[in-house]
Amino acid sequence: MVRRGVLLCGTGLGMSCVANRVRGVRAAVAWSVQVAELSRRHNDANILVLPARFLSGDDAERILEIWLSTEFEGGRHERRVTKIDAEDTAL
Repeated sequence: MVRRGVLLCGTGLGMSCVANRVRGVRAAVAWSVQVAELSRRHNDANILVLPARFLSGDDAERILEIWLSTEFEGGRHERRVTKIDAEDTAL
């Protein structure tokens, strides 16, 4: 089973829209290290979407490193992720 994935597209918006239609996917577009970290820490994002038109190769690499090494914080954020996953089953 694959636990995480990475998608690339120009803006990241189209890929994230489509990816988030798949049950169990929580895709987040990250254009900075901070956004990448928070997508994991607070939302348990399991798909990273990189907006290739707006990132240098070095920036994309750093964002990926941070995203892969950041763990979900749980706690008060667990409730939000549970609600997101519940919406998945309602569709």
